This record gives sequence, structure tokens and C-alpha cells, in this order.
Amino acid sequence: MRAMILAAGLGTRLKPLTDNKPKALVEFCQKPLLEIIIMNLKKHGFTDIIINVHHFANQIIKFIGENNAFDINIYFSDERNQLLDTGGAIKNASIFFNNEDVLIHNVDILSDLNLKSFFEHHKKTKSLATLAVKDRTTSRQLLFDNDNQLCAWKNIETNEIKQYRQTKRKLYPTAFSGVHIISPEMIKLMTENGVFSIIDDYLRLAENHKITSYKHNETSWFDLGRKENIEKAEENFKKFGTSILS
Repeated sequence: MRAMILAAGLGTRLKPLTDNKPKALVEFCQKPLLEIIIMNLKKHGFTDIIINVHHFANQIIKFIGENNAFDINIYFSDERNQLLDTGGAIKNASIFFNNEDVLIHNVDILSDLNLKSFFEHHKKTKSLATLAVKDRTTSRQLLFDNDNQLCAWKNIETNEIKQYRQTKRKLYPTAFSGVHIISPEMIKLMTENGVFSIIDDYLRLAENHKITSYKHNETSWFDLGRKENIEKAEENFKKFGTSILS
């Protein structure tokens, strides 16, 4: 199975931790975030991983080399000349996907979501893309119908709603978890080039294609993209323990 780790971001919300290192190498419980994600993917059967790099790219490349690529196949998508955002990053790395389904994972997201089960669910539903989601507080929500089909996006702070798939059904708000799976057909339908968001493409394509959700309310989930979030999550780990780092 193939996966992509989105690790090219500047990590501005993690400053000053990212003043001299990429956010992928910021430590959580004395382990770099990138190592945690790689080992979790490996544990669930992923053998080929590509990592996009931009901020302190050489540090990430060196880290992977020093660890013998964690005994799997690891490749790099070089964005040092231009940071491409999530959609641009995925399209730029698409030659690696080899016409297969690929799991996409943010480097600053930590969860005990069973990635293998998630991958198998995606293949079974034959969705163009499947988004892991969770009922939690967020300023931006994705709205799905009762068939788990993506229909709209909502900004809670401004009450702005963008509806792309028209339906008379009730829509259910939820939050994107930063873990998703795309099919080979998805790449062919990504018409934009350069810098763009994958969420924008999901919404656009949802009008006529199957973009579905995979709810994982029962699992632990942490956004480690902020310094204070890392400190708070580490306290919870010490208090309750978890299988995420095993």
C-alpha cells in the first residue's frame, strides 16, 4: 500500500520550535512527528511512502537516510522552489502513486485510527476520495448527507456556506481529520495546477462524483500543529497512556 505524508509546511503555528527545524522533526514524547507517522503507516501495512519537503528539506532527507528509511521504501517530492499547498503537493507527487489508491496523512496529525481498515473501507465503497472525519469543535465544517456524501462547506465564524452538491436531504456537519485516501481517477480530475487546496477540489468534484466520509469518533485524535497543543497532548499521554506510539 502507498501513502503520502504532507510535511512541507512552514510550521508557523509551532514557532519557536520551527525556527531551526521543520515541523516534521518537532518532537512529541521525545519522538519526531515524522517518525511517529511513518511507524504508524508501516504498522498498518504501508510499504511505499512519499514525503513532500520544503522548509528545512535537507534535515528531513538526512533524517530518513540516517534511519535507513525505516526499512521501507521512502521517496521525496521536492517543493523547495515553491510550496504547493495540499492539492498542488498531491498532484506534483502523482507519478509516485503508480495508478493506485493512496492514503494522504498530515505530518502534524496524531491518531489511533486503524489506517488499514480505513484503506479497505475506501476500496470497498469505490469512492473517488474518502475523508476521515470526526465530530469535534472546528471553525470550518464539512457537510455530508446521510449517505456520507460530501455536499457543502461551512465557516462557523462567518456563517458562510458553500454548497456544491444540491440535495434536499438534511446535511450533517463534521470536521476533517487530516487523513484521506484518493483513487487514481482523482488525479485525472484535478484540473488546476500550481498552488491549490485539495479541499477545494473535493468540494468541486463532489457535485458529480463520490466523495465520502469515514467517521472515527471512537478514536483518539490530536492536532499537533500548535506548540500549546503538543504540550497539552503530552500531558494527556502521560496521564492516560495510549497505543498510538507503540
